[in-house]
Amino acid sequence: MPRPPRIEYEGAFHHVMNRGRDHQDIYLDNNDYEAFLTTLSEVSKEYHAVIHAYCLMANHYHLLVETPKANLSQIMKHVNGLYTQRFNRKHKKDGALFRGRYKSILVDEDAYLLQLTRYIHRNPVEVKTKIVNQLSDYRWSSYPAYINQAKAAEWLFRDKTYQMLGHRYRYKGYADFVEKGIDEDIKRFYGKGNVLAVLGDKEFRAQREEENDELDIEKLRLALEDKPTIDELFGLITKVTNKDEKELLMRSKGKRSNFPERAFAIYACHRYSRSDHSEIANYFGLSHRGSVSHPLNRVKKEIAEGGWSKAIERIESELYIVK
Repeated sequence: MPRPPRIEYEGAFHHVMNRGRDHQDIYLDNNDYEAFLTTLSEVSKEYHAVIHAYCLMANHYHLLVETPKANLSQIMKHVNGLYTQRFNRKHKKDGALFRGRYKSILVDEDAYLLQLTRYIHRNPVEVKTKIVNQLSDYRWSSYPAYINQAKAAEWLFRDKTYQMLGHRYRYKGYADFVEKGIDEDIKRFYGKGNVLAVLGDKEFRAQREEENDELDIEKLRLALEDKPTIDELFGLITKVTNKDEKELLMRSKGKRSNFPERAFAIYACHRYSRSDHSEIANYFGLSHRGSVSHPLNRVKKEIAEGGWSKAIERIESELYIVK
């Protein structure tokens, strides 16, 4: 099944996130961080990406990217793909480094761009265990450059943020702004277990829907995100069901025909992976694609009655939020 197309347009702003597969670190030493920054430098030149802010954590990253050429997919394919090659070559590893598809949130620049830079820059002190006491001490963020405590990379574009801040003393003004903490609207947005794909006011969301054939929020998320494959998703499904892969893939017989975790696994693959009914049927050893419908309908009914809430919350928090 082809990946859903991303919604891209000239001059769009995107908050882009990704993390290591199975929560593994994606930077093992300072050279790895430098290699990632080099990759950002390359996309700024080759694909005209405008990087407004970044924060590189041990097992994930945050980027605020503007796309004058409407080419976010091309930009991120280069970032994730080339960095993975460099990481694997250096550390003599192979295979996927990231959890799968990157997540991107379309941002209303007028309403939320300034606040989003603060959210990104505060990441090192907002995690459960603070990495630094002073944000200016965190080397792998654009924040030190924003407050003139480090030399800014030539590809880092700060003027837009300073302009929106509107403070006479841009460095001190921005430092004071960040020290105030994350505003409540941003906290509520990123605190959702199921992060929406658009950060903006009602007018901005309405415009995006109108521009994209009146897509609803669910379809908009599908367009802005690449869903994982079943293989990429299945490890998470085994965790939330407390069943191993062999159990979930075993064909049901007799009393096992009502095996609820297997039915939920089929539902989760349908809901959260990019596979169609035929691919799911083949993966679970079902006789034909129509056999997928019965467990789907069963689990949907159980969900409507309040079932599977914890499992769904955990899956969606894993897929749609980077912490």
